[in-house]
Amino acid sequence: MTTQSQPNEASPAAQAEAARQAILKGLDGRHIVLVGLMGAGKTAMGRVIASRLGLPFVDSDDEIETASTMAIADLFESYGESEFRDLERRVIARLLGEQQRVVSLGGGAFINDETRAAIGAGGFSIWIDADLDLLFARVSRKPGRPLLQNPDPRGTLARLMDERYPIYAQANLRVCSEDLPRDAMAAKMIEAMAGHFSETKESTHEPE
Repeated sequence: MTTQSQPNEASPAAQAEAARQAILKGLDGRHIVLVGLMGAGKTAMGRVIASRLGLPFVDSDDEIETASTMAIADLFESYGESEFRDLERRVIARLLGEQQRVVSLGGGAFINDETRAAIGAGGFSIWIDADLDLLFARVSRKPGRPLLQNPDPRGTLARLMDERYPIYAQANLRVCSEDLPRDAMAAKMIEAMAGHFSETKESTHEPE
C-alpha cells in the first residue's frame, strides 16, 4: 500500500530552500564564520554549507599561505607564532571587508580580541565543538600541524581545549561535532542556524 504525503507536508527540497532563505535573511549580509580547534571540521563543513546556501567559501589559512607564499608550518618555523598571528589578523580583517561568504578560521584566530570584535561586527560566528577523542583521531590522520609537533600531541590538544573553549563559547552559535558523514553534519549545522534565526525572529516580535 502506497503512503501518500499530507497535502501540507513540504518536500525535502522545499524545506531545504525555506531553511536557506531563513538563514540568508537572518544573516542580513553578514559572513558565516566557523571557529573551533584543528580537526573540528571547519573547512569540510564550510565548503558544504557554502554550496547549500549559494555563498562563496574561503579558508583563512589558504589565504594566509597565498598572501605570504609560504606554508603555514613554514611561517611558524621561520617567524614564530606571534608574527603568524599578526598576519592572520590582517588577512581575516581583509576577508571580512569583502563580499559575503562562509569563512573557515584557523584554530587560534578567534582568540585574538581584535579579530573577535571584527567578526562580531561583520559576521555570524559558529563554534564547531568537538570532544578530545574525535579531534585527536582526526588530526592524527593529518600530520604536520605546527602546534602538535611535540612528544605529547594529545596533551597539547587537551591544553588548547582548556584555553580556547571558554573563548569559542562567545560565538553566536554552538554546534556539537559528531562522527557523521559530511552531508549529515552539514545538514545538522544548517538546521541549527535556521532554528537560531527563527528563535531570534520570534523573540524580537512585538506582541499585538
